[in-house]
Parts: sequence; C-alpha cells; structure tokens
Amino acid sequence: MELMVSGSGLTVHDVEMVARGSVTVRLSAEAEARISSCREMLERKLQHGEIMYGVNTGIGELAEVVLDARQLEDFQKYLIFNHAAGIGEPFPVEIVRAAMLGRINVHAKGHSGGRPAITRMLCAMLSAEVTPVVCSKGSVGACGDLAPMSQIALAVMGEGEVFYKGQRLPAGEGLRRAGLQPEVLRPRDGLCLINGSNVILGIGCLAICDIERVLKEAEIAAAMSIEALIGNMKPFDLRLHRLRGFPGAVVSASNLRRCFEDGDLLSGRHKVRVQDAYSMRSTPQVIGAARDTLRHAREQLEIELNGVCDNPIFLPAEDTVLTGANFQGTPISLPLDVLGSTVAMVCVLSERRLNRLLNPALSQGLPSFLTKGAGMFSGLMLSQYTSGMLTVEQKLLSTPAYIQSVPAAADQEDFVSMGMNSALKTRQILENACGVLGIELLAAAQGVDFRDYRMGRGTRAAHAAVREVVAHLDEDRPLFRDHNAIMQAMARHQILDAVERELGPLASYPQDLG
Repeated sequence: MELMVSGSGLTVHDVEMVARGSVTVRLSAEAEARISSCREMLERKLQHGEIMYGVNTGIGELAEVVLDARQLEDFQKYLIFNHAAGIGEPFPVEIVRAAMLGRINVHAKGHSGGRPAITRMLCAMLSAEVTPVVCSKGSVGACGDLAPMSQIALAVMGEGEVFYKGQRLPAGEGLRRAGLQPEVLRPRDGLCLINGSNVILGIGCLAICDIERVLKEAEIAAAMSIEALIGNMKPFDLRLHRLRGFPGAVVSASNLRRCFEDGDLLSGRHKVRVQDAYSMRSTPQVIGAARDTLRHAREQLEIELNGVCDNPIFLPAEDTVLTGANFQGTPISLPLDVLGSTVAMVCVLSERRLNRLLNPALSQGLPSFLTKGAGMFSGLMLSQYTSGMLTVEQKLLSTPAYIQSVPAAADQEDFVSMGMNSALKTRQILENACGVLGIELLAAAQGVDFRDYRMGRGTRAAHAAVREVVAHLDEDRPLFRDHNAIMQAMARHQILDAVERELGPLASYPQDLG
C-alpha cells in the first residue's frame, strides 16, 4: 500500500494506516516543489546575511545570539544533541511512526525551510520500517515536542537508536541494514525536524481511532446490560433525541436500537418498567456527549495534521519570514485532554450499570452477584471491586493537564501546554476503559444467561463473542483470568467485530447514519 503525502487532506485514519501498517510513504511532486522553493528562499536570505531565528541565531532565550557562518551547520547538530533530553521507556513504534508522518505533512506545505532531502529521509524511514527509539516523557507541548522529536532527528543523522525488524539497534546500523544513508544537517534542517507538537498529534490521531471503537463497544455493553435488566426501550427512540438536537445522542441511540433489533424488548413482547434508572435510560445522552466531544477533537486534530506548526515560518511567494508560536500544543492537547475525561465519564456510567446487574435489589430478579449459589459462591462480587478501582483511576487521570503550565527556558517560554501529559494519560484512560467495559460485558453476558426471552441481534452476537473468550460462571473460579481475557478481547475489538459482522458497521458520526 502507498500513501502520497501532499500537505493537505490527511486524516486520522491515514495516520493509523501508516502507524499500524506496512505502507510506502511518498511526497507528491507538488509538495517536493514547494519544499524546494522554500529552501531556495532561505538560502538566498542566508547569502544576503539576513538574521533568521533558529537558522543563524540561538533559540529560546538565546534568540538574540547571532551565529557566524562557521557555526551554522554545527549549531543544527548540537541543537539536536541538546534537545534529545527525554526520559523513560520508549514509545510504541506506532506512535513514533504517526509523529513522523505528521511532520512530513508539515514539510509538504512548503513553509518549513528544510532541505527536501530531510523530508525524503523521513519518508524512506517510514517505508523501510526504520523507527527511531524515542523516550516517552520529556515534552512540555510547546516549542513543539522538542525532546521526543529530537530523537527522531538523531536517527535521521545516524545517531541514537532505532527499531528495525524487531531489533533495537544503533541508528547507523539500522539505517545501513535498510539501505539508507544518514543525513548531515545543514542550516535550519534540525529545527525543521523538531519544531511542532507532532508526537502529541500522533498519539491523538491514534486515540481518536481507538475511541471511535471504544464508544461503540460502550454502546454494545450498555445494550446487553439494558436487555439483561429488562430495560424500557422508549429512551432509545430516535424521535426523542432528534427533538433535543444533539447529533451524538442521535448516533448513540441509533447504535443501541440496532443492537436491540429483533429482540423481545424492542418488539414489546415483554413487560417492562415505566421508567428506568439514569444509568440505563441516559445512556444515549451520556455516550452521545462523548461522541460530540470526539467529533470536535477529530476536527481539531485534522486541522493541525494539515496545518503549518513551525517557527519560523517561511512564505516564499512573499519573500517573508514570520516568527510566532504555531508549535504551541494547546489547540490539540486541550481537546485530547477533554476527550480522555469523556471516556472516563463513559466508564463511570458503565460501572453503575454493573452495580445494577450485581445488586439483587436493583437487578429485576437476577440472582445475587449473578450466581445461583450465592452464599457458597460470591459470583461476580469482586469484579465490581476491580471495575471500581479502574474507574477511580480514570477519575484521577481526568485532572486537566492544560492548566498545569510550568514555565521553561528562563521564562521565555512562560506558558506551555503540558500536552504530552494529556496524551499519555488519555492513552492510560483508554487502556483502563477496556477493563471497565469488558467487566460490564462479562456481567451482562452472565445476566443474559439467566433470562428466557429473546435478546436483540446485536446483543446475541456480542454474547456469543464474549462466550468465545470467557465461559459462564457456574461455580466460583479465579476471576483474574476472565478479567484479563475480556480486557484483551476488548483491546483487539473482538466483540465489536462480531457485532458489526452481524449488523454491519455501527455509526461514529452523524454522517455515518446516511
């Protein structure tokens, strides 16, 4: 598969395809021409002695220090050495690949000033699956993700380390095995590699793709719980949600109704209560609010993905250099942070439905803790403990990072986004969500086993998929195996895949409803 990068039209799903797949990445001819034109302008200005930030000056608080001609090339090398200052375990390969693609698309706009060879090298490394080793912590999300992006730049130079064919190797050796030659950085080349929030963006793009699936999985788990609890179907009537007008709620209600199709509750063949608890009847409104947040976050990230996040910015058509702060991570880190919190909110709702399944005072006749041997057996009692712990961790992780600025660089950089914190904790929230929602599915499947009426098509498909992973709990057994098995199945989207094979794709956005 090949992806042509042109500087526009890139989507979060393109990023996922490259990050998680084997894809040849190429620059379009128009993008190559724009990069070359921009570079020619920069070199003319250098020949004329024009002072340009980060090209022939220091950076940050040292921006007033002008470099002489002998220092220009060494400055780019030492800039990368100095800024490769991260800490911690390496990012997964997919995140680094996502960041590299985002940076290529910035260059393709033709305003970054680096040599075309630098951008071609990033394309070649992606195509050859040579991935720099990048520490996961160290960025404050302003001036770009300087520390992690500098480790990508190191690999372009043949310095640092890379992953190649499952091995962690010195970068020079990894490039050699892939048939690539390191690049010597020229004026501006180093800064044009690192001066954007591309790692936060890469994490965010992958998170968007994952959350699209997680919210569908939340709806599937909710549908099974609601049917196991003999839920009233009126709260999922699309007319109700269209009257209020929030598009996410319409999408969520539509997905839930599709799961209920061909079931006795939706058809009215089984008596139900007049009105259910909020954790059941508010599900479309709550998950719908998460969907509306998801839509906004995707819009923000795709603007960034196709924008110019650099400093300075070169305008060849006007022979002008502009300095500013387009590297500032706030426009993407704030929605990413909020999106993580909305996933945590969906998990809080899930845990409340779990409570109703387990509590005999609330479960509409289901046995205590979903076991027929209550007293001798404790059933899924302890599953709620695990879900509760994960849910509290979700709440702790939902503390906003975007208000936590710690000034840097002698107060020249006196407000930073802390977007990497947003990105990392959103990833952890997603991991926990697979556990919380998976445990709800376990309990809901157990509850369905005790009912004798017909479930909806989607619920039946989900139930069968759960039972492929975890057997019915007849007698007590160690539950950690069940919990981990269902969590892994959720991370692999096994239950979602089974439901969509039965029903066709569930919707993520209003346009998916047709």
